[in-house]
Amino acid sequence: MSESPPDPMDPLALVPVVPVVVIERLADAVPVARALAAGGLPVVELTLRTPVALEAIAAISAEVPDVVVGAGTITAPAQAQEAVDAGARFLVSPGATPRLLAGMHATGAPFLPGTATVSEVLAVLETGQQAMKFFPAELSGGTGYLRAVGSVAPQARFCPTGGITPATAADYLALPNVGCVGGSWLTPAPLVAAADWAGITDLARAAASLRS
Repeated sequence: MSESPPDPMDPLALVPVVPVVVIERLADAVPVARALAAGGLPVVELTLRTPVALEAIAAISAEVPDVVVGAGTITAPAQAQEAVDAGARFLVSPGATPRLLAGMHATGAPFLPGTATVSEVLAVLETGQQAMKFFPAELSGGTGYLRAVGSVAPQARFCPTGGITPATAADYLALPNVGCVGGSWLTPAPLVAAADWAGITDLARAAASLRS
């Protein structure tokens, strides 16, 4: 019997490292998702940065249903609904305006709004949302910032993303207010271009082992 897929109701609890994936060719979407899942990361945050992104989300949703596929780089309310209609099971934004927060909330899907300052964290908390993205993590203060925020807003929980590497990911994951980190290193463009799915699986396996 196969294992049940992760519960997407809490994006921070799915895996220690959420792969942040950019798909340039639609044909790569399903193999990438399968390679990540084979390495123990059955999650894809597929960014809406390319013309094929929504089609890629739909393909993964249909062909690899055990993978929890989400949409990243949500920057407008309309994108949130389009992503959910395509099959996205969670949403991630780089920032959080009132309209964007309302648009993501209206879809009914779990979401991680982006924050980078204490004021932004407090504004998101005021809406009742406790889970959020910290972006760009390294440029915005890294682990030191998150420790400081934890002392004034301990209820906030984060997925730090941006500039994090395999060498620094464990430092973030050790913080009590961090549920996972976003990792763009899991699907490097040269491996995807070469269809080196085994190489991506190896990177995913190493990342999956970071959970303490």
